[in-house]
Amino acid sequence: MKRLILICIGLAAIGAIAFGGFYLFQRQITTYIFDRGVARTLGQDPTANLSDGLHVYLCGVGSPLPSESAGPCIGIVAGQKAFVFDAGSGSIRNLMRMGFPMEKLQSAYLTHLHSDHIDGLGELLLQAWVSGGRSVPLPVLGPPGTKSVVNGFVAAYQVDRGLRIAHHGETVVNPAGHGATPVEIALQGGSNQKALTVYEKEGVRITAILVDHAPVEPAYGFRVDYKGRSISISGDTIYSPSFVEGSKGVDVMLHEALDPEMVAKMAAALEARGQSRTAKVFRDIPSYHASPEDAARAASEAGAKELVYYHMIPPLTARVLHALWLGNSRDKFTGPITIGEDGMLISLPADGREVHYSRAFR
Repeated sequence: MKRLILICIGLAAIGAIAFGGFYLFQRQITTYIFDRGVARTLGQDPTANLSDGLHVYLCGVGSPLPSESAGPCIGIVAGQKAFVFDAGSGSIRNLMRMGFPMEKLQSAYLTHLHSDHIDGLGELLLQAWVSGGRSVPLPVLGPPGTKSVVNGFVAAYQVDRGLRIAHHGETVVNPAGHGATPVEIALQGGSNQKALTVYEKEGVRITAILVDHAPVEPAYGFRVDYKGRSISISGDTIYSPSFVEGSKGVDVMLHEALDPEMVAKMAAALEARGQSRTAKVFRDIPSYHASPEDAARAASEAGAKELVYYHMIPPLTARVLHALWLGNSRDKFTGPITIGEDGMLISLPADGREVHYSRAFR
């Protein structure tokens, strides 16, 4: 017993000395930690260590509902080219935290013009201009209405543009690189064209795919192919045969999803508290979103090798909710299923079969 007491007293003494030492040298210790962090991160190119291939940055997997996840956003690096798909609130800061190479950004794509998919567009244009060092405006492609949306953001940032040029100088922020050039993609339903190649350079091909998000029309998903690897991005849609067709054989399908039973319970709770207008919104939204099972069915019918969920409703605030939200999805799709998280990086090496998952931050 005496020995145990002596050990405890010794450990307490060591702890006190350590705490006292930290307190006395706190500034020196924290300065050293900060300097190491600066040396290891700032000015570095995180993509320099990536293998040639297709790399998917999950910069936002959330929805308009309050949560720690940013709004929908996916960054893609294909070889030496980079692209961004949608720009939900907070997602561009995540993208920068992940070390996304803005200087390699070729163009951005909007699946549709709902506010939660575009409310980070101003930040994207700013980072493309300043961090990316652009000398020409960023091309932004999306459905009809994209010109109005993009021009509105550019107009809203005109005062900021002038302030930054005056402060940093034209050699740092090139006035000619500010803003964006909107391009509207026209795809028709019925028996007409449901897919269209919208980018094809240096082995990278991007295809726009008509999806079903009615009454939002048109809405698009996208497919990216590079050196034998491929991914598809659903955007917002119910189960959509055209998206299945456009995603045939992809290595990874990224699909949005909403659990109707969980959302129905949320609507009932809102009604019980007298919030009938918000409850009506909750009762409406399942009509134009896929369920987790619908997304799994789409992945199975497309012959996708893996399925990753993003833009999930409601927010999955704890891992214990994953099984409830997924429902019977694993019965619909027998391949690997991943519930995406902000900061997740998915790497598909060129001309291979492997799919690697890592985290840029937690």
